[in-house]
This record gives sequence, structure tokens and C-alpha cells, in this order.
Amino acid sequence: MFATQIQAVVVAWQLYDETRDPMALAFAGLAQFLPMLLFLMPAGDLMDRRPRKPLLAASWVVAALCAALLWLFGNVSARGGMGVTGIYAVLFCFGASRAFSGPAVQSLLPQIVPREKLAQAIATNGMLMRAASIVGPLAGGFLYAAGGARLAYAVCVVGFVLGALCLAQVRTPYAAAPTVAEGRMAQRFGAGIRFIFQRPVILGSISLDLFAVLLGGVVALLPIYASEILHCGAEGLGLLRSAIALGEVGMGFFLAAHPFDRAVGKRLFIAVALFGCANLVFALSTFFWLSFVALMLAGAADMVSVYVRGALVQFATPDAMRGRVSAVNMLFIGSSNELGEFRAGTLAAWLGTVSAAALGGLCTLAIVAFWTRIFRPLYQVDRFEETDS
Repeated sequence: MFATQIQAVVVAWQLYDETRDPMALAFAGLAQFLPMLLFLMPAGDLMDRRPRKPLLAASWVVAALCAALLWLFGNVSARGGMGVTGIYAVLFCFGASRAFSGPAVQSLLPQIVPREKLAQAIATNGMLMRAASIVGPLAGGFLYAAGGARLAYAVCVVGFVLGALCLAQVRTPYAAAPTVAEGRMAQRFGAGIRFIFQRPVILGSISLDLFAVLLGGVVALLPIYASEILHCGAEGLGLLRSAIALGEVGMGFFLAAHPFDRAVGKRLFIAVALFGCANLVFALSTFFWLSFVALMLAGAADMVSVYVRGALVQFATPDAMRGRVSAVNMLFIGSSNELGEFRAGTLAAWLGTVSAAALGGLCTLAIVAFWTRIFRPLYQVDRFEETDS
């Protein structure tokens, strides 16, 4: 996560700094989303038929190679259009690696901790991942300012390699035997999709996150805000990205120490609504520290959403189906993040940055109101155990 966050902030800043084109940010998100769309089906199928830990390690090795290629491209402006095209090609490969690492990370946790500790482990794991998200964007901004993109990408290579080495020490005492393949891959994956659509709690929770972040996310616009609206430079961009993670970590600490298991459905909807309100404040703010606080609150609300959604999906899914369900969940997350970046960059080019961000916050609030009506069973869930598979 440390390496991923450094790479994300450096790629975004480098592309906008050297092209001054919002569409460059949009295509960066699209380049990472398309391979996830292509490879998540075989990835989810593999997670249920093969040990998940080696697959996760291999995906991080590929990510390290992608960071090395970004280092090799170096200065985009020196290579002209070919440099930008090369970055998009590498991001495509990086998106392919995430198609495998995302479902592996999600489905591996129940193999590490006992079931009665799963909800608390999800909160603790989320908090630790977000802690890396605080340091990563800060480090990315300062590394770019101090030594340029190549220095930052070199640190990313080291981070991905260390992640794979540390993973080798992790034990999986609660792992079930991989299932025997029956039928074709498309049929097996189709069974996972049918499983999701037959359970409104799972479908509602992951689709709520999909549309809320797809329509309301502002991360892709942070380089524009840092450069042209808040005038805070690369270091300020790192701070803004870290503000989201700071809110997530603070809430993650609280949830790890005080996990809740009552009125979980209502809390999910309230958290997503607060996420939309905080992003709306950020969209309209022209003061750096108000924007920082708004992003921090958005991160805290998002952490509550991650905690509830993650626990609901894990409790409602049997282990033999977790790889495929996690792959679909990752597709929804990837759609909301990478495709959301494409949406944000495109709208910013058409409507202007502030209008695009404000419209996104309003759309998030509309989604919450609509989902409360069409996914009433999700809204009425009281305890995680009510969805136990």
C-alpha cells in the first residue's frame, strides 16, 4: 500500500504537471480500470481453486516490475507523446496485477483469523492499510519535489518487493482446501455472480459503494485543486491525499478498539451520506485547511463504510465462493475508483473542476436516498451475524 500510494500521487502529478490536461488524469484512471475488467473473472476463479498467498505474492512482483518500467520512462516531457503513452501502457499492466492482488487480499483475511474475530480484524487491517496511505502520499509529494519522478518510482520498486517478502512469513491456519474445478471458468464465475444477485445485502452494499465513489469521488481532481485552486504545489497534493487516509486511520483505530455490531445497515447509509457531504464541502472550498478537514472527514466516513461492507460480505459468503465474490467486489471497487477518475477528469474538462466535484457530491447524496428505498433489507440489517453464510 505504501508503494501504491506513492506511485498513484506521483503518476497523477507528473502527468498533469507535464501535460496540463485534465484528460491525462482521466485516461490514467481508465488505463488501470480496463485490465481489471478483463482479468478479474479468471483471477476470482483462481482464488477459489489455488492457494491465495502465492497468487498475491506474484501480483506484487508484477507491480514491482511496473514501477521499474515507470522509472525507466523517467521524464515524460523529454519523450513527448510516446512518454505519456508508455505510462498508460505500464498502468494497464499495473491494473492487471491489481486484478489479482485485490481479490487475493480480500479473500485471504478469513484464512488468517478465526471467524469470531473477523469483523474486528477487518477494521484493524483497514486501519493499518490506511496508515500506509498517510505516509505514502506525503512521501510521494516530497520525493517528487526533491528528486523527481524517478526517485519516487525507485522507492515504489523497493516497497512492492518488500511486501512480497513479508507475505512469505504469513500463515493461513484457517484456509480450507481449494475446490475442485467443475465446468468452465465462465460457468463457475457465473455461479458467483448469481450468488451475489440473490443476496440483496451483498449486492446493495457493494453497489452503494460503487455508485457513491464513482459519482462523488474527488481524488482524481486533487492535482488540479492543488495546482490551480488551492495553490499548494506537489507537497500540498501529498497532504491532501494523506488527509483522506488520516481520517480513515483515525476511524480505523476507533473501530479496532470499539467495533460495533448493531444497526450496521443504517450506519452504512449514514456513513456514505457523510462521505458525500464532506466531498461537497471540499468541492466548494478555496481554503487549504478547510479542504484538508473536509477530505479527512470523508476518509473517516469511508472507513465506516469499508468496515461495514467488508464484514457483511465476508459473513454472508462461504469460503469456497470468496474468491469469486471478492473479484466481483473488486470490480465494483475498481469501477468506483479508476472509472471514477475517468468520470471526474472528463467532467472537469467539460464543466470545470469545481462544478464537476460539486455535482459528484450531490450525486452521492441522491444515490444514498435511492438505495435506501430499493435495498430495504440492507438498511434493516441489525447485526453482522444475521447474514452468516
